[in-house]
Amino acid sequence: MESSQGKQTASEEHQGHQAENLSGQGTATTSGGSGMHLNVSTRSHNEMERGLTNRHVQFIAIGGTIGTGLFLGSGESIALTGPSIVLVYIAVGLVMYLMMRAIGELMYADPDQHTFINFINRYCGPAVGKFALGSYWVALLLVGMTELSAVGAYFVSFFGTFGIDLSSWKWVIELVFLVALIGLNTCAVKMFGETEFWFSMIKITLIIAMIVTAVVMLIIGFHYGQTSIPGQDHPSPGAAVSLANVFNGFSLAPNGWAKFLMSFQMVFFAYTLIEFVGVTVSETKDPRHVIPKAINNIIMRVLIFYVGALLAIMTIVPWRNFQPNEDGSYTSPFIMVFEYAGLDWAAALVFFVVLTASSSALNSLLYSAGRHLYQIAGNSASSHVKGLHQVSHQKVPARAIAVSGALVGICVIVSMFPQISGSFVLFSSAASAVIIFIYILTMIAHYCYRRSSDFMPNGFLMPAYKFLDPLGILFFVFIYVTLFIGNSTRGPAIVSFIWFVVFGVFCLIRYPMKRPHNKNADLITTESSSDKEPLAKTDSEESA
Repeated sequence: MESSQGKQTASEEHQGHQAENLSGQGTATTSGGSGMHLNVSTRSHNEMERGLTNRHVQFIAIGGTIGTGLFLGSGESIALTGPSIVLVYIAVGLVMYLMMRAIGELMYADPDQHTFINFINRYCGPAVGKFALGSYWVALLLVGMTELSAVGAYFVSFFGTFGIDLSSWKWVIELVFLVALIGLNTCAVKMFGETEFWFSMIKITLIIAMIVTAVVMLIIGFHYGQTSIPGQDHPSPGAAVSLANVFNGFSLAPNGWAKFLMSFQMVFFAYTLIEFVGVTVSETKDPRHVIPKAINNIIMRVLIFYVGALLAIMTIVPWRNFQPNEDGSYTSPFIMVFEYAGLDWAAALVFFVVLTASSSALNSLLYSAGRHLYQIAGNSASSHVKGLHQVSHQKVPARAIAVSGALVGICVIVSMFPQISGSFVLFSSAASAVIIFIYILTMIAHYCYRRSSDFMPNGFLMPAYKFLDPLGILFFVFIYVTLFIGNSTRGPAIVSFIWFVVFGVFCLIRYPMKRPHNKNADLITTESSSDKEPLAKTDSEESA
């Protein structure tokens, strides 16, 4: 299939109409006798450049998925369901892969779009598109605030392992990190790609090191005694490293079905940000060659890292040994594993990697938030907001990035006032729930695309869309419903529903309720025809 992915088979009449439609977006499409389409648009001074390579996109995809949840939160998820958590990670990972295939097919069909959110506008209508774009941008900001606060906390914890107390400087640390990452994002997009590459390499290296440690300990029949673990207020019992720790007495829901269902939401949120690949396409070289490879490779790599890490952890630490502290928190399983292996500096190592993971997430959130604000500004009637729809000499939306970064920085001020910090945590958690709505709308948009005249038969097709799109939608609805089970997630679920109703009604009233079916419809972007950069030719086009 990939050998023909650079071609689009359609009738000559449809090709002519598509060329006319795309020319309004800055991409004139012509066809010869073979039915092949070549992009002949012109480069604009106000358009972002394609500076990301296949290597960058591959590691952006992996790095966006492997976050702090694996390094710090997997202990709680293991305690909830035991070894069956591996099955949950596989199940959720497969559904997230389906969503990525849907995004990949949409972006392959039109690689000039700055974000996959644009397709919600195109195929679900302006009102739904405005809701999705605005909601996603706000969610990115709120999640970014959470990550910025986490960066400060992990930095303090890292130096705390050496006996250095920097807690009183936490707000300064957060500001320094924020300014540094904003500055990094305002450089050429290639710099962002390189940074994410190395951030991802650090995370992957720790995971591989932990898996190798588990294999060696298993082979030599390693035993360890009762151990005091940093960050744990009770001693951890000794055990023997064995596969029996994973499989003996296996039960799908050892702690009850309610906790088993709750594990799905925890794993789901560990996978969020995987969709960031759908924001990089318009800045990727040869996107129709890179995107299919990145999306097809990501699922196996992520499942290997997640499943491999979890099996390694439970081989070393019997899952029943994961017990909460008095405050309900769990220590990092990675710290436990390396402490059992005799590494006294395990806590420092893990907190360093967690710090890079959180910095990577914040870096990606600033990147994505800046691009989405750039998109919002391009569609705004306000001259003040319209000014954010500009790129710098480095061909990045520096103004939109700076404004988004400044809004993220509000959390530094909020954290100084305990009276309102609790509400901030509630809204930040609700932002993660709002992302579920975006995923649902993305699957709906893909379904509508497949039934539209824009459908590219020889594109990067998601198989069995009539079955898999509804399956994905039902799964995301299921995840949202599980939020009402836990006491800590019920509040954010309610707040996100209120946002859905209030902002959704506003968008329905404010914008026309019609559903476009093809590229003749108004896009969410208002870029002129000169705003588009030439799309790199695919392999099949070059060979032709």
